[in-house]
Amino acid sequence: MRQTRFFHLLLAVAVSGICFAQAVQTPVVEDFKPASTNQPGREYPQVNSEGRVRAGISAPEALRVQLDISAVKYDLVKDEKGFWTGDSNPQDEGFHYYQLWIDGAAVPDPSSLYFYGASRWGSGIEIPAKDQDFYALKNVPHGQIREQLYFSAGNDTMRRCFVYTPPGYDKDTTKRYPVLYLQHGGGEDETGWPNQGKTNLIMDNLIAKGKARPFIIVMDNGSWRWPSNVPRPRRGERPAGTWPPAGWADGFKKTLLEDIIPMIDSNYRTLADQPHRAMAGLSMGGMQTRVITLAHPDVFSSVGMFSGGSISPEDVKNAPGFKEKIKLVFVSYGSRELENGRARFGGDPRADMDALKEAGMNTHFYVSPQTAHEWQSWRRSLHEFAQLLFRDNP
Repeated sequence: MRQTRFFHLLLAVAVSGICFAQAVQTPVVEDFKPASTNQPGREYPQVNSEGRVRAGISAPEALRVQLDISAVKYDLVKDEKGFWTGDSNPQDEGFHYYQLWIDGAAVPDPSSLYFYGASRWGSGIEIPAKDQDFYALKNVPHGQIREQLYFSAGNDTMRRCFVYTPPGYDKDTTKRYPVLYLQHGGGEDETGWPNQGKTNLIMDNLIAKGKARPFIIVMDNGSWRWPSNVPRPRRGERPAGTWPPAGWADGFKKTLLEDIIPMIDSNYRTLADQPHRAMAGLSMGGMQTRVITLAHPDVFSSVGMFSGGSISPEDVKNAPGFKEKIKLVFVSYGSRELENGRARFGGDPRADMDALKEAGMNTHFYVSPQTAHEWQSWRRSLHEFAQLLFRDNP
């Protein structure tokens, strides 16, 4: 009996020790600095060398304040002056959307610059990356991001897109350029690639090094409405039935082919033919790219899908002319999006690319190290994809 009680006591002590060990956290490195995405002169939020985010806000009357980033909420602590601060766990390198919760209300951080994501304008923060040099602002020739307003006859409304023109575009008015149509993800809009994606800096730096051919990039709004006959899933759940629903990309496909491309070819010095036209996108934009390019290989010569599925041999078999006319198929994912090589909703993209390559197509598969479904994956993807575009031997 005594032995049994002694065993139970030892077990309790052991379990307590395990729980205590799990509760002990690694000391936070106190080298926090204001984030580069802060509004001018604002001290918070801050980022340290571990990639932790330290939020801070004055809310003397609040009862509870939380930092919400990467789908995790962290409690902040109030000091005697009513100023709340708190730290997150280390975040992946690159850009992240975040918000604050104040007494149950989700609000943007008044100290952050605002970015459009998750279907709203809200806070964003940049976690310095080891490879951030490829999108750093440098003393090199720079192109321009132009805001282009236009009328869409198909939608009977005014629309807006952003157009990147490479360095020297306005100097030599006889030169014409290839065009990449580059799409954002779900819950984002045409500001995503110019702002969060740092498209112009990626291209400027590549062109300055001679690693990419100068070309125009068009970034338009590919948002679509949720079908009224399809129930919305809960967050994190995959919708029931076939997804996306049949015809989901038809609206933007019509706008792209009938309004956007003709408008760009009329207003910019483009090489207006299939060999000099490409389409790519991230997540939802990658899925749109897949649907549109499979249906229209006579319009686009290169395809890029970033965290947006892949193109299978069966897809190519059912798309007349795709194998013969498409010069490049590029598929990429963040490493954290893949499990045993398979994407959550996209099958085995590497196997698809290998199969198409064996069938004679020019394919490239890229994995962004230590990133998930996030902008750093897509910045790196554009950086890799752009170096292959419109080359004689990509």
